[in-house]
Amino acid sequence: MKKFILSILIYPISFLALAQEIKIIDKPIIYDSTRIKLSLAYLKERHGIEQSTPTIQPKMIVLHWTAAKTFASTFNAFNPAKLPNGDRKDIAQVSSLNTSSQYMVDRDGTIYRLMPDNYFARHVIGLNYCAIGVENVGSADFPLTEAQLKANIELVRYLRKKYHIEYLIGHYEYTKFKNTPLWKETNPKYQTGKNDPGADFMLKVRNSVKDLNLKGVPTN
Repeated sequence: MKKFILSILIYPISFLALAQEIKIIDKPIIYDSTRIKLSLAYLKERHGIEQSTPTIQPKMIVLHWTAAKTFASTFNAFNPAKLPNGDRKDIAQVSSLNTSSQYMVDRDGTIYRLMPDNYFARHVIGLNYCAIGVENVGSADFPLTEAQLKANIELVRYLRKKYHIEYLIGHYEYTKFKNTPLWKETNPKYQTGKNDPGADFMLKVRNSVKDLNLKGVPTN
């Protein structure tokens, strides 16, 4: 277990070479034994997947917004392994694992990697086990910027080149995967309402990466 925890800051040479294609700043959140234990429990209890390491095989990218105005406030919210007591009662009922994502994009377009791409993060119900999350600092009342749009496009291209990514969706679209083989949530009634990162933002990203032939939500 200790060896796995320490590996979070050790990347193979091929990984570093890929990262040089776009500017990515590593700013890891806490991924300690507590987060590992809770992530493994989430995989088993929520997704029905039992494994020895909290890793994923990425098939999907999910774009979000933070509903906060600063990078620091969201980073500080994600950093603890466990949800703060009394926080997010709507999701705390099924797991005390804190929310997080693999990436966060600041207002100026700076891309931060909060954990390795293939580490498990709790950011999208039913799909965490196969999804890379990209948070963007902003909200409906604090619209995402052109710099963030450009960064998201670059990041999608980078991740598509690195992994066999098939889907690109906005967080607000996640429930469309219910009743598909990709959906893995043991409680059929567990879901929350989302509108991030906005339909206009998603349309702009999709139009800019059409050549990647990424799928959106299921059509039937």
